[in-house]
Amino acid sequence: MRAVIALAAALSSLLLGGCLLRLGGQQPLRARGWEEDASVAAVTPKVVRVLRSPLTSRPQTENRTTVNKNGMYQFEQASKCKAIQDNILSSSIKKKRYSEDYYLHIVTKLQNCTWIRKPEESTKFRSELASCCNAVHSFIASQNNTPLGSNMSYEVDSKKTILITEDIFKMLPVSSPLSVYHFKTCAVVGNGGILKNSSCGAEIDRSDFVFRCNLPPTTGSISKDVGNKTNLVTVNPSIIAQKYNKLNEKKTEFLENIAVYGDAFLLLPAFSFRSNTATSFKVYHTLQEFKATQRAIFFHPAYLKSLAQFWRTKGVKAYRLSSGFMITSAALELCENVKLYGFWPFSKSTEKMPISHHYYDNQLPKPGFHAMPKEYNQILQLHGKGILKLQFGKCESD
Repeated sequence: MRAVIALAAALSSLLLGGCLLRLGGQQPLRARGWEEDASVAAVTPKVVRVLRSPLTSRPQTENRTTVNKNGMYQFEQASKCKAIQDNILSSSIKKKRYSEDYYLHIVTKLQNCTWIRKPEESTKFRSELASCCNAVHSFIASQNNTPLGSNMSYEVDSKKTILITEDIFKMLPVSSPLSVYHFKTCAVVGNGGILKNSSCGAEIDRSDFVFRCNLPPTTGSISKDVGNKTNLVTVNPSIIAQKYNKLNEKKTEFLENIAVYGDAFLLLPAFSFRSNTATSFKVYHTLQEFKATQRAIFFHPAYLKSLAQFWRTKGVKAYRLSSGFMITSAALELCENVKLYGFWPFSKSTEKMPISHHYYDNQLPKPGFHAMPKEYNQILQLHGKGILKLQFGKCESD
């Protein structure tokens, strides 16, 4: 017994760690000037010598020896994974900045731990999110949560309001279109370059509901890695402005490009900034004008404010949460099982191979907008607790 206790104590101190999104268009760590804690990142755990108990000298059957070895291996693995999880949590509390290599060191170890879904943890966290934010009823602006004639405050431009006129009210669904569903399995697909050559497409497409970010490509040879199925895709108004000239022209090109998403919902932040409103409404009216199968819906600003406050209490302090982090949070309320793909904020793999910012380009976003280190740290914690599963690399082939 003393030997086992000594072993547990040694293993609990075996690993050092801390734990980040390059969702859609997020900034990689190298471009954020993260400072390296060299004294921690460079540490290589020493091999712990397992002391032989006097009992091991006694004759044992081969079968019992095998059972003991397996039990000891499982004990060691559980201790290592617990140490990794504890260090991820401690790094979220510390105010230090860590290098990309430091995080890759942790991720390398974390992906060697067997992921186990923990229903009790999922239920507890879902309840916590629901009491704060209530995605089932508040995630999407609807006639039920946005009264006619009311003045709605913008999410970020909070001192500015918009009058919900009859024309705007008619654009809103009667109730949240997602509240009528119960999804067993959901895939939240980021746009990180880690998806290239991942062979995750078939697995993603088997999900009951698939969330995507910012109108990414899904057709052609890339579909084997990212899948085709899309039930909801976020739309950054800047894409509409830059690529389609705010739909003052290029409407046909826009409609042809979004046809790949089938009858998906296009989710826009119409009420986040006042400058987003006209462009978001233009998307809605264009879909109506051409009787497109897609449907434009809008984030409710009150939900996004509540969500930002929820994550702020957990250390995620940013000018604004990333869209990927927003829909991940909503998915955790709306879905029984959540799996994330393409969430990779690093410029290289754990094998030190270069990885592009997106799976379709290497264009970097403006720095300083999102708190990517803190967001990814929270995702790693949720993964470690068995609340969601984060796909780190290639998927198993069918």
